Amino acid sequence: MSLRRRITATIAVVSALVAVVFSLTVHYAYAFQQAEEARALQTERVELALRAYERTGAPALGSRVASPEVPLPLREAAEEGNTATLISGSGDDAAVWAAAPTSDDRILSVHSSYAPRLDDLAALDQVLLAGAAAVVALGAGAGVAMGAGLSARLSRAAAAAGHVAAGDHDTRVSEAVGGSARDEASELARAVDGMADALQARLAAEQRVTADIAHELRTPLTGLSTAADLLGEGRPAELVRDRVAALRALVEDVLEVARLDTATQRADLTDVALAEFVRHRAARFAPDVTVRCVTEQVVSTDSRRLERILVNLLVNALRHGAPPVSVEVDGPRVRIHDLGPGFPDALLREGPGRFRKGTSAPEGGGGHGLGLTIARGQADVLGARLTLANHPDDGGALVTLDLAPAEPRP
Repeated sequence: MSLRRRITATIAVVSALVAVVFSLTVHYAYAFQQAEEARALQTERVELALRAYERTGAPALGSRVASPEVPLPLREAAEEGNTATLISGSGDDAAVWAAAPTSDDRILSVHSSYAPRLDDLAALDQVLLAGAAAVVALGAGAGVAMGAGLSARLSRAAAAAGHVAAGDHDTRVSEAVGGSARDEASELARAVDGMADALQARLAAEQRVTADIAHELRTPLTGLSTAADLLGEGRPAELVRDRVAALRALVEDVLEVARLDTATQRADLTDVALAEFVRHRAARFAPDVTVRCVTEQVVSTDSRRLERILVNLLVNALRHGAPPVSVEVDGPRVRIHDLGPGFPDALLREGPGRFRKGTSAPEGGGGHGLGLTIARGQADVLGARLTLANHPDDGGALVTLDLAPAEPRP
């Protein structure tokens, strides 16, 4: 149940309880007052009738002597020498009685219909019922209004927080929440803004350090590469050049990750025939990969970034998976499947991370664990969705690149 419905239900229930308690209180108070007034009036009548009877010896004021209709409890009270009243019957037969003993040991009684007073009580109950319904309706309406306002503010806060999480650092949750009241929602929004600013400052510092380190490594790498090229032929020289090339690739990848982390990269969109594009890149970088086209479609994307994604995914499948590696193009979707051990559970659960290698990565090799991170970052720039899974039939790694779900960053 949403917060708005909970607030509405709570206010409606409280309003109903208050209305019921108030209505019952008024009902019983009015019923008691009516009964007391009727008893007092009948007592006055029977006393006047008794005085007249004692003077004249004849009933007066509608009284009766030794009436067999007198209710038994009232007769017994009068026989004990008391002046007593009693309300008996219900509905139209309701009556209020009064009885008193006479000097000649007889019982003088008067009675009148109590139905008009019951009708007044029923009319009051109708008014109370209508009032209770109005109170519940107004309470529910107030709950809807209050809940809708709070729910709308929290929804705007959630949407703004989502924009911040997606990399829009200019969005402020407190501005999205709005309102001049310093309530809990405003305090929460300010706390989220403060947390986002602190995290952004820390991330920016980490990105600067990463980029600075990578940039600073470029200069000695250039000299190291030149020196390696001057070495003569032989196994030691070959090993040096191989390690220098690996280190250069690592530095370039780290720089690319740092640029992607800034969320400032923009896609240079062009129309690309996706199936033909995938076939040509696969033939160039992974000739042993099988490409199958289900549906041909022209997509608007950045060909350079798309190539980077495809190459990283193919290299990852060939390095950590097992042949055969197949690529399927279905409209705007590209699926890459291999028959290896599949992605580790931690990778599927947490997503690609920096320097995270698959469990099948060989000791001392297998890349440096940035390939999937770069592919995910480039997909975000394109507005695409990159999904990692294990095939339900053979357990091999299955990567789906969907170029259709969202617009790329403007």
